[in-house]
Amino acid sequence: MQPILIDGSFAEDFFPFCLTRSIADIRCGILSIRQKWEQFFPDSDTQSEAVEIPAMLLPDDQLIGAIRSGKEGEIQEAISKGTMLQNQADIVRQNEREIKSDFQLICKGRKSQPIPASNRIILSESMEGSKSREQIFLEAGAVVEHCILNATEGPIYIGKDSLIMEGSMIRGPFALGEASVLKMGTRIYGATTIGPHSTVGGEIKNSVIFGYSNKAHEGYLGDSVIGEWCNLGAGSSNSNVKNNAGSIKLWNPLKNKYSDEGVKCGLFMGDYSRSALNTAFNSGTVVGVSANVFGRGLTPTYLSSFSWGFDPVRIYNFEKAIQHIGQWKKLKNKLLSTAEINLLRTIFDQQKPL
Repeated sequence: MQPILIDGSFAEDFFPFCLTRSIADIRCGILSIRQKWEQFFPDSDTQSEAVEIPAMLLPDDQLIGAIRSGKEGEIQEAISKGTMLQNQADIVRQNEREIKSDFQLICKGRKSQPIPASNRIILSESMEGSKSREQIFLEAGAVVEHCILNATEGPIYIGKDSLIMEGSMIRGPFALGEASVLKMGTRIYGATTIGPHSTVGGEIKNSVIFGYSNKAHEGYLGDSVIGEWCNLGAGSSNSNVKNNAGSIKLWNPLKNKYSDEGVKCGLFMGDYSRSALNTAFNSGTVVGVSANVFGRGLTPTYLSSFSWGFDPVRIYNFEKAIQHIGQWKKLKNKLLSTAEINLLRTIFDQQKPL
């Protein structure tokens, strides 16, 4: 049988990331959910019977075995027992599990590129010996020199043609995507994923950057999810704990309600959004698509798509927004497509008046 990933009515739970992608294209771990499934079912067989799978369902051995058996009862039982992302905050909560799972999936039976001797490698006692470095994997073209790589709490995956500059300190679980860059002295810990073609620096903890985004300078990013084509200006930081250590609530405008996300919860920024120098993001802040975030003091905990500043909030002129996005994409040798422009126009037209 061939699985077909279905968003159904669940897409709204993943605002703002659902505005520009299917749930299946959300990155959690090293891979997106769709890429995980393609590892198990690489070829689309039009002759095989299809089975609908919720797109937020993370594959596991029991579920894969049930689908391959073709037995409807076993499939439905495996689905009911499987692990699903519940909302956008679950991307962070499940990232450690998924980095470890994806690491085994894509590195099994393969040999890492040699780890240069200039690096300081830290491993748990159980890893010492002939297999001690199997928890650190360097793809072809990856450059890592004079860094600290600590795999005592989880694996470290360093993607093809990526660069980790000297002085960086990394504690796994950690994944760095293809052609991404960690700048000098970057500190990363917790379960953190940096997607492909991104540039990051400063301090990052327990966060996911989907790809093609920048947090290139000092500042703290914690318990957060950043979409694609985002840029956090130098010195931008987010709070992930309230001053009273109380529970943090995330606003979802599509469902017109808050969700309670516990004591630690950071920033959730949609695609094409960016912040000015030294922006201070409140704990539990949700930023929509193509917002330009700047203003005095802490940000509001919700900024809609195409917001222009927050002191006060104004509407981003659509033509200027498209021009600015195109200029950002050119910095990574990409072009803004007609399909992207049409999607952004739809999102813009659906915004409620400020």
